Amino acid sequence: MTALVSPTAPTAQGVGPLLRAWRERRRVSQLELALRADSSARHVSFIETGRSRPSEEMVLRLAEHLDVPVRERNALLLAAGYAPHYPETPLDDPALDALREGMERLIRGYEPYPALVVDATYQVLAANRGILMLMDGVAEHLLEPPLNAMRLTLHPEGLAPRIRNLREWRGHLLEQMERQIALHRSEPLRALYEEVAAYPVPDSAPGGEPAEPVPYFALPMQIEHEGRTLSFISSISTFNTPMDVTVAELAIETLLPADRATVKYLHTLVS
Repeated sequence: MTALVSPTAPTAQGVGPLLRAWRERRRVSQLELALRADSSARHVSFIETGRSRPSEEMVLRLAEHLDVPVRERNALLLAAGYAPHYPETPLDDPALDALREGMERLIRGYEPYPALVVDATYQVLAANRGILMLMDGVAEHLLEPPLNAMRLTLHPEGLAPRIRNLREWRGHLLEQMERQIALHRSEPLRALYEEVAAYPVPDSAPGGEPAEPVPYFALPMQIEHEGRTLSFISSISTFNTPMDVTVAELAIETLLPADRATVKYLHTLVS
């Protein structure tokens, strides 16, 4: 759990301690940040200690060079006394119709391979038929809205009993969440992490045909489906240069077949 606790969580008010916390989290010196932001180390120091109030432009510039998430950039602006710069548009807003339709077309285009869209706390916003195929045997209460990808995967009544390499895959997912918590300082994500990390891990892998040895180029998820072992490599895509909090926190995850047997089986299902 030490990886989830910010060692520099600020207790003072104002934007200065927040900026200092982000700078230290990124392991950047005041001088290096000043050079990146076309400022001076003295000015950065004055901002962090509260001796100088940064302009709105300076807050945004420092946040950009510290790779601060969009939601947290709004928090920095509020702490400095400015209005939020980035809107947070609901995904069902008509303004995002084109984005939503584009994502739905994209994940349908991956069929028969599984693909889904999740938000910052892994709530499932859209999924294709490949994902639905993997949901066979999942407990009904886990399929009630809002669906959560981490719960579906790691819950003992979800996919976990059918994942052959559960310990390795579980470790990968928990490490992924740890990195996101360190980056985003999200209490809902921290609560989800603590929940799924506490799920019991089965003592043995499920039965089924043994998977053919393959020199994998990334850690696969090996899951049993109707007596067969399917292998998938996870790929996650996000939007570049987002200008909206909602869009910034969307992720499209695709599960690509990791061996020819999985490719053949999936295409057999839809033929």
